[in-house]
Amino acid sequence: MQSILTKYADLLVHYCVEIQKGDKLYVSSTTLAEPLIKEVYRSAIKAGAHVEVDLGFREKGRIFLQEADKEQLEYLPTLQKKAMEEFDAYIYIRAPFNLKEEQNVSIEKSKIRQAAMKGISKTYFERTATRDLKRNLCQFPTQAAAQQAGMSLEEYENFVFGACKLFADDPMQEWLNVRASQQEVTDLLNKSKHVRYKGEGIDIEFSCDERTWINSDGQTNMPSGEVYTSPVENSVNGVIRFNFPSVYMGHEVEDVTLWVKDGYIEKWEAKRGQDFLNNIFQIEGARRFGEAAIGTNYNIDRITKNILFDEKMGGTVHMALGQSYLQAGGKNQSSIHWDLITDMTNGGAIYADDEKIYENGKFIF
Repeated sequence: MQSILTKYADLLVHYCVEIQKGDKLYVSSTTLAEPLIKEVYRSAIKAGAHVEVDLGFREKGRIFLQEADKEQLEYLPTLQKKAMEEFDAYIYIRAPFNLKEEQNVSIEKSKIRQAAMKGISKTYFERTATRDLKRNLCQFPTQAAAQQAGMSLEEYENFVFGACKLFADDPMQEWLNVRASQQEVTDLLNKSKHVRYKGEGIDIEFSCDERTWINSDGQTNMPSGEVYTSPVENSVNGVIRFNFPSVYMGHEVEDVTLWVKDGYIEKWEAKRGQDFLNNIFQIEGARRFGEAAIGTNYNIDRITKNILFDEKMGGTVHMALGQSYLQAGGKNQSSIHWDLITDMTNGGAIYADDEKIYENGKFIF
């Protein structure tokens, strides 16, 4: 385990956020991730960084949303605000105690908090778009995440470390190979102006004219394996059914179908989680798409109800409600960015400028 965590930390510090001497690094996680945080701290200090660590504890978020008054809900966290505005690098290590911890908190209080954090979120998206803030989102295996994935903790550790290519002799080189192999797909899509997803319950199209498709190679997410863009906001038309379950803000939704006209989601249904979906669509910017993407990581072979992994699964596509990616040219703004995923392996197809480039979960060019 120690050897794996050392490799993990070195990958995060040297490949993902490319720490240079004098960089200010902000690390955010929970106390459960202490073993990995310790190695990240060691690796970054050895590289000459100035490191600040912000740790959550069990039920911190639930207690805050349950007990805070309006003034407290609108108060901005000092270290997080300063880090998003001024630091050079940010590593966020997911290490949950309980994924349903905030499920039963007040929706109204959550909305107040999201609105208050909008400025910090905007700064984050603007700075990460240019890598003025080098950031990485990753995972430390915990019992809660393993349970959510339907695995034992040991199985889940192997799944996470394998997905991050940490069993390889040189994980960094493995991710450089991913970068190279995905570039052909990225180049083709960047020559296209119009994309269409078709499949069971899916017939949706959008313009990507003057938008940029991005090769996600593990620097901003670890693991990664996707190509993505932000569609032209008013160009999305059709219907899409997301047949994989998703967990967002502690709420699980299943079998979501969205009907879209001129970029605006006019109608929605969910087999499970309808009330939560209704509340989400009251949030500013949530009824437009901030992302369209194609998962390319075929080493992720199962749904774990963890979007960091699920959206990368080879043979899937996903679209995100809310905030666009500025680096892709997106203009939609929202306090949320929620990825919803669907399987393309059973008859799914993707067309770029009316040419079929993808069938049954695989590129065919």
